[in-house]
Amino acid sequence: MLGKAWKTTTGLVAMVGLVFALAIVGIGAISYEVTHEALEQQLDHRISAETAGLLAEAHRHGLPAIASAIERREASRSTASLDYLLVDEAGNRVAGKLQAQVPSKVGFEEFLHYRKPGEPDPGIAQALTTKVAGGMLVVAADRSGLDEIDRTLAALFAAALAALLVVGAVAAGIIGWLTQHRLERIDATARAIIGGDFARRVPRDGSGSEFDRLAGTLNAMLDRIEGLMENLRQVSSDVAHDLRTPLTRLCSSLDQAAQESDEEVRSERLESARAQAAELLEIFSALLRIAEIEGMSERLPRERLDLSTLLERMAESYRPDFEDSGRSLHLVLVQEMQVEGDRRLLNQALANLLDNALRHTPAGTGVTISGERVKGGVKVTVADDGPGVPAQHRARLFDRFARAEAARSTPGHGLGLAMVRAIALAHGGDARILDDRHGFAVEIRIRG
Repeated sequence: MLGKAWKTTTGLVAMVGLVFALAIVGIGAISYEVTHEALEQQLDHRISAETAGLLAEAHRHGLPAIASAIERREASRSTASLDYLLVDEAGNRVAGKLQAQVPSKVGFEEFLHYRKPGEPDPGIAQALTTKVAGGMLVVAADRSGLDEIDRTLAALFAAALAALLVVGAVAAGIIGWLTQHRLERIDATARAIIGGDFARRVPRDGSGSEFDRLAGTLNAMLDRIEGLMENLRQVSSDVAHDLRTPLTRLCSSLDQAAQESDEEVRSERLESARAQAAELLEIFSALLRIAEIEGMSERLPRERLDLSTLLERMAESYRPDFEDSGRSLHLVLVQEMQVEGDRRLLNQALANLLDNALRHTPAGTGVTISGERVKGGVKVTVADDGPGVPAQHRARLFDRFARAEAARSTPGHGLGLAMVRAIALAHGGDARILDDRHGFAVEIRIRG
């Protein structure tokens, strides 16, 4: 039972309260002992000082002088006065009203029992027995005051301990209830999500407390999971919709090849089927690559790189292809555009945009790559002055398998821009199609 208590908030608070209670007990015991010893030392000091004063009388005038001094002190007795007993060598009382037996040993006696005049119960005194010339001197102080202080201290510490235990129990109950109440809201949200309500989120109170921050983190995680699930549903739908035709063609080619008796025609149809299968594998590889990039934004291997240099190298690499196809490629950028990211993925994004420009624009088109610093990072734009894409088709061009009507007659699968956006998002930025210009332009923003 105790092994599980610390795993609950109430049990943990109760255990902390118990530890504090034990600490109070320890501190109280130490304080009691220190206070008690200090009071006893003070009492011993009073007795020693009084004994020294009486012994000084004995040095001057002997035992009668001590007796006379005792009588004077008892005559002026107050409640704080000491008690005395002076006996001769035969044990006969010479002076003093202390009703007690003379201790057999000299020195301090912590518990000396004596009879109080007019009281049935004996008292307990702290006494110092000293041998003097011709007898023994006993100076005693009643311990009732010291015992009363001890009882008061014990009562105070007991009350403090009881109050601490009560406060600790109440605090444990309140904290346990508050914690349970907040955790129940998280549990209710989790159960709702398990039941299919994927839009449910943990309520926040805006206090910035640990629970509020936890709720924010859980909501961000749920948003991420919802996005991934939506992405999975989209991919599944896209695969089912857009791959049905090539798979049907592949099955048809294989059926025709199986029924063909002419070896040469069969070989041609098998080669066609192999090409279609390779195309399907290429599509699946692209889909898997996009999904991998979308899920690695927090785990992206980053390095500090100069985006200006990367753009220059890409332009030099693609310029011969543009010139051979009757197009032109221009580069406009500022120097030292430093970003942190994956060089290979950024190369892939730029390559996809330049391949699209080569594939979907007519001869004579001019393509411009531009880069500049912006607040929070950099932006790279790949723009052409070709016929562009109608505005009604632009909104879905970043979706998988999305293609404009004019591009359906050209090679491709409609995955290039989807990969561009996935790479931009993985680098803390985004990609968008610019509407305020002639032709077609894609802007990539990268956090830097």
